[in-house]
Amino acid sequence: MDSKVDNAGGLPRIGITMGDPGGIGAEVIVKALADESLRSRAQFVIYGIDELLSYAADLAELNPYWIHRPHEEPRANGTNVVTADFDEFGLDTRPMRKPTVEGGKASMRFLDEAITDIRAGRLDAMVTGPINKTAWQMAGFEFAGHTDLLARRFRTKRVSMMFTGGPLRVALASIHEPLFELRNGFTIGLVFQPIDLLHVALRDWFGVHNPRIAVAGLNPHAGENGRFGDEEIRVIQPAVEMAVNAGINATGPYPADTVFLRAAQGEFDGVVAMYHDQALIPVKLLAFDRAVNLTLGLPIIRTSVDHGTAYDIVCKNRADPGSMKEAIRLAIDLSGRQGPPKNALDNSSPPTEQHLA
Repeated sequence: MDSKVDNAGGLPRIGITMGDPGGIGAEVIVKALADESLRSRAQFVIYGIDELLSYAADLAELNPYWIHRPHEEPRANGTNVVTADFDEFGLDTRPMRKPTVEGGKASMRFLDEAITDIRAGRLDAMVTGPINKTAWQMAGFEFAGHTDLLARRFRTKRVSMMFTGGPLRVALASIHEPLFELRNGFTIGLVFQPIDLLHVALRDWFGVHNPRIAVAGLNPHAGENGRFGDEEIRVIQPAVEMAVNAGINATGPYPADTVFLRAAQGEFDGVVAMYHDQALIPVKLLAFDRAVNLTLGLPIIRTSVDHGTAYDIVCKNRADPGSMKEAIRLAIDLSGRQGPPKNALDNSSPPTEQHLA
């Protein structure tokens, strides 16, 4: 194979995309990989702009530990970290600290190159830095985020967003959906899908035999027998029953104000939440600087930070690399196992190089 990535010493090959160059992506990557114990566990390719990485390292008083190559050249190297440098964007060393067309285009190019490499077998896993959805829209890309884009790129029929942080592992039934519009697409299938994908991920990726999955309700008190909404009766309970009939150890729906505490105390191995903030509030409360976003259902391993571009602290050396470090660790751990869960592989059509944006 004509490889752009030299697999030195048989280490896992992890691609890391910088995300929006106007955000804190460069800073958290540089700080995360400054940990030699983490850096020694894999071979890394950073897709981004070398000048911004060097500037972030200078602010953090870190000596550069990587080499850089133009992104179109082979990335064989004598070190564990190499930057695939997209210097043609010509961005100022001091980022704009706001969404820009140039930032949206650059972050998409970093991601596209990493996708090309992982499809070609040159990477074992991919870690994504924070992008800005407004910048993507300004650049003409209409994806709701990484999850939506990756599902389209890999022609994946079913994907779910999962967060791990501290004692919690949570999958989402809906992602970036306005709450007042959620009911328009709130179906049994929408709720069953993350139960199914979470079950397989906990079993095959996290080594949990017969995972105990709790399903949260949508309404206060999980509807209280229909007094505060009937979605639990019409949608969630049938989805749980469908999962049980498929051999999944799922129970619920439970009131959301107590189910996460019960999971944190060890009663459940994972929770399925109905909407974004229902999941993210407890995860970030318990593990704000350690939470990781993991996409379920893809034929690849993809992890990500759980935070945004944080334009307000760019160039101030204040970004915490904790989430990036945990995302990298998880990508390495998962790449050493049997690959994506089998039903995720069966879930995807053969990939295409066509740019779907």
